Amino acid sequence: MGSNVFDVVVIGAGIAGSSAAAQISADRRVALVEAEDAPGYHTTGRSAAIWILNYGPPDVRVLTGLSRDAFDHPPAGFVDVPLAQNRGIVFLAPPEQKAALDQMLSEGRGGLRPASIEEAKALIPALKPDYAAGAAIEEDAFDMDVAALHQGYLRQLRANGGTLTVRSRTGTIKRDRAVWHIETSSGAWFEAPVLVNAAGAWGDVVAQQASVDPIGLVPKRRTGVIIDPAPYDCRAWPMANDVDHTWYIRPEARTKLMVSPADETDMHPHDVQPDELDIAIAIDRMQQALDIEVRRVEHTWAGLRTFAPDRNFVIGFDPTHEGFFWCVGQGGYGIQTAPAAGKLIADLIAGRDPGEARAVLPGMSPARFAKVRA
Repeated sequence: MGSNVFDVVVIGAGIAGSSAAAQISADRRVALVEAEDAPGYHTTGRSAAIWILNYGPPDVRVLTGLSRDAFDHPPAGFVDVPLAQNRGIVFLAPPEQKAALDQMLSEGRGGLRPASIEEAKALIPALKPDYAAGAAIEEDAFDMDVAALHQGYLRQLRANGGTLTVRSRTGTIKRDRAVWHIETSSGAWFEAPVLVNAAGAWGDVVAQQASVDPIGLVPKRRTGVIIDPAPYDCRAWPMANDVDHTWYIRPEARTKLMVSPADETDMHPHDVQPDELDIAIAIDRMQQALDIEVRRVEHTWAGLRTFAPDRNFVIGFDPTHEGFFWCVGQGGYGIQTAPAAGKLIADLIAGRDPGEARAVLPGMSPARFAKVRA
């Protein structure tokens, strides 16, 4: 077998592609191919970095729950720092969102309980007394060390004999005699019978390069703003957001506070930058709830969260193109689901029973788009 010939080529070295490549490489020869100078540049490195069980559609919550143990008990040698550090989440309901809060609580979601306004204010002293008509707390959420998780998967890939190639944007992709032939901008080329498309916002672009019908992925901009909440010490604060998820805050960089308007502005795939209006909206929505004076904005950024049309993940072999495997549409849930999603992908490619993750297959299969793409 030549040095450019593999069992599986994974395109995209963000958390989705890296977790899949690492777990596939346990019993297959894998190449992980990244367009940028470093893995995880666009989305993985711009995450809010918190694990929330009650976040996302039902299938996503299944994979989130199945990923929990990997954060609490990573494999020996995977990382040298803890991957999880407890941080609860407070859901705040202004009067117009009280019905939505009651509905959320009535669903009996794990780890979620009602809370009084007094309890919420004890956790977040800056909370304005007249903002919320109700509250809830999710106590088993936690901060994720995204960089350590990502590097752990890349380390695992290398330990298993896999390769990582950066600065290699895909160009021509053709299938001939049951093998995918992949050319890249760097001149590097790869061959494998299975191609995993984990290209995030560029997922439809890679599909079209391979003459596979696109799914209709939509990258959406999400903005982050860093402020100093002084005189408040926010280090022990939980994450907080309104029930309709139109804003959220979370402690960041020790004494700073991250604020987001939870924006979802449709974008084309590119190195997205924050918009001044979204920055202003983030601060305004936060200040409606919290008595914090913003003296200056210390840092801003934006990232792309890419969704399929139905906002569920797309995981599985394309029904019309042999050996083309979709791993896209992770939206804002890719990191917290990475352990279970990577294992699911490895199991499907190896033909193994995916166990409890089997429940998500009908909803995540790319076959659900067959009529739309026909």
